[in-house]
Amino acid sequence: MDRRRWLDFLAHLLFVVAAWTIFIKYLFPPGYAWFRGEPLTRHVYWDLWPVAHIGLGWALLTRPPWTRGLALVISVAEIAIIVALFVDFLTDPEWTIWRTNWFVNKVFVLGAFILILATILLRPGWLARAGDTNACRGVDP
Repeated sequence: MDRRRWLDFLAHLLFVVAAWTIFIKYLFPPGYAWFRGEPLTRHVYWDLWPVAHIGLGWALLTRPPWTRGLALVISVAEIAIIVALFVDFLTDPEWTIWRTNWFVNKVFVLGAFILILATILLRPGWLARAGDTNACRGVDP
């Protein structure tokens, strides 16, 4: 696969993961709570990771000079956090609808960031700015 297609794939994967996360965390829980007569935010787990995923997806498409650094920081942070959360969760799993949704979502997020980190490590020039031939010297375009 060529560089452009792979980066487009990763960017769109992040957009799908962000949309799925928004649904799982911010749309489904209030709908469920509303039908049950509960406070709308009862099952919502607030965080800004979908914003980071959309931002990194945009960076993968446009490749500003700081894309590789951003991808590296977010990938390492996401992988470390998710692995730690999985270790904690799997020692005494609670398979409610909320925790199962969370777990399945995190499996896909983890997979996406493993792919991004592998790209950074195995094809470092692929995250160089479009048209920057010096950054890609010696690396498959």
